[in-house]
Parts: sequence; structure tokens; C-alpha cells
Amino acid sequence: MAEDLLFATLDPTMRAIALPGVEKAILSDTVGFISDLPTQLVAAFRATLEEVTAADVILHVRDIANPDSVAQKRQVLEILTELGVIEGEGGQSKMPILELWNKWDLLDDERRDSLAALAEGDETVLPLSAVTGFGVEELGERLGELLTRGARLHSISVPASDGARIAWLHRNGEVVAESGEGEMRRIDVRLTDKEFGRFEALAD
Repeated sequence: MAEDLLFATLDPTMRAIALPGVEKAILSDTVGFISDLPTQLVAAFRATLEEVTAADVILHVRDIANPDSVAQKRQVLEILTELGVIEGEGGQSKMPILELWNKWDLLDDERRDSLAALAEGDETVLPLSAVTGFGVEELGERLGELLTRGARLHSISVPASDGARIAWLHRNGEVVAESGEGEMRRIDVRLTDKEFGRFEALAD
């Protein structure tokens, strides 16, 4: 459902997507951020955002054509700070945050040129239009880079009978080679340290 209506979509939506270098990632679309919520709704609203704290990357989708866009960003950062995602005096985030300047198609030429100059060279910002598709392909590439940043090549031997772990490597890593006959399979796969830790935990 997509409506210009307050509380039209309160439930988070999750979808599996493929990205460059990432066979499967889970994209979770949380509820929108709203300022000055009624007190009785604050707890329920915050509860729907708890999964943000476990994300590998946060996509902060901004309505860049809204006159209150700067104030809206401030509200989002305040809530992320309260959730513990952003901490410290410098406002450091525990995971990468990519700002998506959506509704790029609604800007006039002067405003677009001004913002494009600000976004140029800033890898944390990406102009985007969900309507026209502008920037969507670059978003996929940028996400793939963020999720595979720091990935190292591992050569892993897995019993051929262990289909679950072999499938896990294909889902969560970038398999560059696979060989072996008989009882063992050798899989060369790129994994981040976090993913490699998860894989090792499967054997425990």
C-alpha cells in the first residue's frame, strides 16, 4: 500500500534483493519518522524501529523537495541517537548511513544544481527519484560496495553432504570458485569478518 496518508503503513515490510557482489540481502522498509507523536503512540512507534539497531547499512530516505527537509533530518538523527545507533559527541554511527535524497524530480533547476554540488564527492549522499528511477542503479552499486567492504577471500572445505552450509555460503558470500569431488567440496568465497564469524558459528 502506498498512500499520502498518515499511518497508512505502520508495519515494516521486508524483501529479499540481489546486489552487486551480494546474492541475497534483506531490505527492511521501516515506518516513516514523525515528529510530535501523541504520547500513547511513541512506544509502539519506537518498537517498530528496533530492527534498525541490527542493520548492516541504514538508508535514510529524505523528501529533499520538502521545505522542512532539514528539520525532518534533525528529527531522524535524534531518534537514531535515542535508539543508540548514533552515539558520542561527534555523532558517530555504529553502521554506515546512506542518505537518499528522494523526489529529485520535483526540484527546480536552480535547487537541483545547488544540491548536486553539495552531493558531489560525498559518498554518504545519493540523489534519487523513486518515480523516474534516477539514481536507483547507482544505489544498488553503492549498497553492494558497502556490504562487501572489508570482505576477504576464504578457502573453505565443506563436506559435500553438508548442503545447508554450502547453500549458506552461496547466499551470504561471493563464491568465486568451487571444486572437489567425493566427500569434500572446496569453496573460495569472499566474506566480511562478520559473515565469516556467522559461518563458523554454524558448525558449533
